[in-house]
Amino acid sequence: MHFQPSLLLPLVAVATAARPMLWWPNTLAEEQYGTIEPESALPNVSTVVGLPDFQFLAEGHMNLSSYTYYHSGAAGEWSYRNNLETFQRARLRPRVMKMVDDIESSLPTQILGYNFSLPLFISPCARAGYANETGELGLVRGAAAGNVLYMVTDFSSRTKEEISAAKAEGQILFQQLYIDPHNDTATLEQIREAETLGFKALILTVDSAADGNRHRALRFGVGSADSSYSSITWEKYNWMREQTSLPIVPKGIQTVEDAVIAVRNGAPAIFLSNHGARQLDGSPNGFEVALEIHEQAPWVFDSLEVYADGGVRYGADVVKLLALGVKAVGVGRPFMFSNIYGEAGVERAIEIIRREIAIDAANAGIADLKQINSSVLALNRYPFWGQGS
Repeated sequence: MHFQPSLLLPLVAVATAARPMLWWPNTLAEEQYGTIEPESALPNVSTVVGLPDFQFLAEGHMNLSSYTYYHSGAAGEWSYRNNLETFQRARLRPRVMKMVDDIESSLPTQILGYNFSLPLFISPCARAGYANETGELGLVRGAAAGNVLYMVTDFSSRTKEEISAAKAEGQILFQQLYIDPHNDTATLEQIREAETLGFKALILTVDSAADGNRHRALRFGVGSADSSYSSITWEKYNWMREQTSLPIVPKGIQTVEDAVIAVRNGAPAIFLSNHGARQLDGSPNGFEVALEIHEQAPWVFDSLEVYADGGVRYGADVVKLLALGVKAVGVGRPFMFSNIYGEAGVERAIEIIRREIAIDAANAGIADLKQINSSVLALNRYPFWGQGS
């Protein structure tokens, strides 16, 4: 009988769910930065050594309710914890004595035909203004400086017009959409606005059928930005595709079944995501869904572009997702926390993850990220998920 690691993922996470979790690793960030007070001067951004540092700094710098909005997950935050810890359990199989000198030349990636410097993008996250008064403008400008894709949130602090106007010449932005499936007029207005402002793709949120049950956030009155029921169907998706030439990417695919349905409905891409673990506690993260697709319907990765996010904090996390067949990897909260520095923080975050992707791929013996495959992952030797086939 063939062993499928994904079947045991939820059981392992349940076993560890009661254990307290550190939101940043004990790599002496506190010893380096000391105590960060609200609204106090931040350390020079050049001293930030990893993406988790930005959350450490943001917790002290931001007011509690704003920080809580970014930090919160659904219910008891089991899935939030699992988003991060899945990557710790996913082991690599490093190959040695490989020619990896040119690994950086394989970093540039096409996403829906547009060229970017990395197989990585900034995931849509609401209310960038909670971290910095420039709001989404810091994310737009930082993304332009690093030539990475920014998927603009539908619940932005700045207007869509301001965000579009902040684009660098030739910069590509995608627009996230939340829609009311019962109001076609409003949906059509959203589509036309995105077209007029020059967004190049629509990221349709499909994993938010109801309000997110966020206990941590509710204590401070900063719960879900979307509080209505939203029954989006594939019929509605296909109707939207008939209204525009822009590609529409369903965001929030969490099962192999829905990935297959997306292919059958002609989607140009799918976005594997559990909404930052903010909607449904117990939902799988992008890596788990990618693994399920890899095991049960690997042809999906050849049929459309697959994006994934959820818990990505290190270059090795990106490498692991690429190894399963994911085309581009999203990072959300770390960029929101980096925005406490504005554009400079976003640029620094991109610089950090760019270097980590390259050196982690090289240390895994990967000579070309375009040729990566699942052989770099120990899929049958996870320490807690069973043995072999």
